[in-house]
Amino acid sequence: MTEKPKNPLHGVTLEAILNRLVEQYGWEGLAKRIDIRCFKNDPSIKSSLTFLRRTPWAREQVEALYVKTAQGK
Repeated sequence: MTEKPKNPLHGVTLEAILNRLVEQYGWEGLAKRIDIRCFKNDPSIKSSLTFLRRTPWAREQVEALYVKTAQGK
């Protein structure tokens, strides 16, 4: 039986991902890493979640940064 690679996003909500990234990088650092207006102009968890849930390409970038961060790279 082959083992599937562990998915670091399994069971983690988008809100938890965003909170972790904001805690680690701050809004300014997050905006430098991912060029999204909701991270630059009057950022908040609520407005960012609304945008990310409606914008797949932005959500993919946030999730990719989270995975990279979680792996310590």
